[in-house]
Amino acid sequence: MPNSKKDTAKKSGSGPKLLSGGNPQIPKGVGDEPVQAYIAAMPGWKSSMGKRLDRLVVRTVPDVHKVVKWNQPFYGNEGDGWFFAFRCYTEYIQLQFSSGTSLDPVPPKESKHEGMRYLNFREDDELDEDQFVSWIKQAQKLPGRRD
Repeated sequence: MPNSKKDTAKKSGSGPKLLSGGNPQIPKGVGDEPVQAYIAAMPGWKSSMGKRLDRLVVRTVPDVHKVVKWNQPFYGNEGDGWFFAFRCYTEYIQLQFSSGTSLDPVPPKESKHEGMRYLNFREDDELDEDQFVSWIKQAQKLPGRRD
């Protein structure tokens, strides 16, 4: 018999479930609310980093369009697809730039998807906010990814 609401939530399956690799399973949705639900469900240190990334994107692109699909938040220009997303993995958060090969400098990690580049951010890494904001400014001016 559960002895707390927390135990009940775990056993009943209420609240976001973490998929293998530690990524929150969040229903699809449009707008800030599902993105904030994803960020709140990010495990450990990743949640505060998710808040920071979201805040930086919104500050840089105030009218950014947000959605959650495929269990991750996407940011874009409404009607033009997305230019940035991020996703949790066991040891890091993967920052995804849909036109990353067009950014200067190009984010470090290659992708099997044409044009896409990644930056894997680990708990002890320091986020270079100036570089991140520069990438967001550049990315939001490029054609967005529609898939």
